[in-house]
Amino acid sequence: MENKTSLKEVATKGMLWNSIEKFSVQGSQFLIGILLARLLIPADFGLIGMIAIFIAIAQTFVDSGMGSGLIQRQNRSLEDYSTVFVFNFVVSLFFYILLFISAPYIADFYNTPALIPITRVIGINIIINSLSIVQRSMLTVELNFKTLAKINILSIMISGVCAIYFAYTGFGVWSLVYRQLIGSIVSVVLFWYFSKWKTSFVFSKKSFKDLFGYGSKILASGIYAQIFQNMYNIFIGKAYSASNLGFYTQAKQLAEVTAGTVTSILQQVTFPILAALQDDKERMILVYRRLIRMTAFFIFPTMTILAVLADPFVNFFLGTKWMPMVPLLQWMCFARILYPLSALNMNILNANGRSDLFLKVDLSKAPLTIIALIITIPISLKAMIVGQVITTFISFFINAYLPGKLYGYGPFSQIRDIWPIIVTTLITALVTYSSIQFIHFLILKLTIGSLIAIAVYFAFSYLFKIQEIEEINSLLRSFKKR
Repeated sequence: MENKTSLKEVATKGMLWNSIEKFSVQGSQFLIGILLARLLIPADFGLIGMIAIFIAIAQTFVDSGMGSGLIQRQNRSLEDYSTVFVFNFVVSLFFYILLFISAPYIADFYNTPALIPITRVIGINIIINSLSIVQRSMLTVELNFKTLAKINILSIMISGVCAIYFAYTGFGVWSLVYRQLIGSIVSVVLFWYFSKWKTSFVFSKKSFKDLFGYGSKILASGIYAQIFQNMYNIFIGKAYSASNLGFYTQAKQLAEVTAGTVTSILQQVTFPILAALQDDKERMILVYRRLIRMTAFFIFPTMTILAVLADPFVNFFLGTKWMPMVPLLQWMCFARILYPLSALNMNILNANGRSDLFLKVDLSKAPLTIIALIITIPISLKAMIVGQVITTFISFFINAYLPGKLYGYGPFSQIRDIWPIIVTTLITALVTYSSIQFIHFLILKLTIGSLIAIAVYFAFSYLFKIQEIEEINSLLRSFKKR
């Protein structure tokens, strides 16, 4: 009983600090992003979006799932940590050189010569980030999300302030490049400062074989995920323009302020917890079900109301030059609404050491994305995001299928659990949309719309006796007692 209480306290504390960190980071990025969007043009963001896939794939190879391997492993040695550090650093050097050489070919593909220096400079991030993978994994294993919060918040704030200064003084797209580099440098310095691990350059073939045996499946899945997550950037940048890609990347970033943040919190906090419970299936499934319901309780209304208020939101915060992204943002909200639930369904496979199944499930979804792209690319940018909405809903059923087979909690059981939340969200959206139709001032639309949405959602949650309301009240009471 004591162990159960202890785990719950650690999980709650970890979730709290991880939530503080993620939402502080996203809040800071949101404010910084608004200022940068007002100072820069959509094409500047599009240029960064064009090379995002190449940086993301290189970074995935650098990690190679070894960081996750350290977290999943029950008995870790100093030799394990050192092996991962050496591997990460050597691979990062190789991929930076490869990216440096490939820069002219990337620029030729997009017919954009300006990408050559941008690619070569921003690629330095690959080497810088490799120096903190082990330290980040160690803090995650310890569930020390308080320190992680300090590091990430400081790096975001410092790099953001510098980027705003550069944008204001006319550096254009380079403001975004320098923002990434400064953020990575500050982050690495802080990770090394707070880390208790003394760096060594010991490389163990046995440690590498064991960790890479697990991590290789995550590597393959990660490469696949990065290709398919960033594939749209390639086709939009090639078939349309840098400005259109700028609209797309900003719409995606705004939609992921909530969905992406919650997903990141869940993956980072629940992975070590579910891994610790892998020998106690009953408790693990209980935790898993509660996470599914609690995630839906926050994500569904937030994403839906953002879609409802997208027009005044973009107009007020970003300005009229960004208005073409409004329909893109609305559809992107629904393309991301099930993303956190899908991530949870996949995370439970990794936590139980079934990275092989994780890979198979991910690969099975590839034809969906390819078919959607083939159909929608010739139509319009909006059609491409509508295609994402459809594939997201189908993918949820694919992602939840194996957990259903292995643990008896599949897609239909999950939908049954969250059905009251879905109904409450639809009612809230309808009432909010109807209430703001006759309001013409942007700030009033946003303020009144948000207040009505919150009031209606919680009122109907109480009316339908959604149990997450009581869990939130219980959590608040426990923090007051402390």
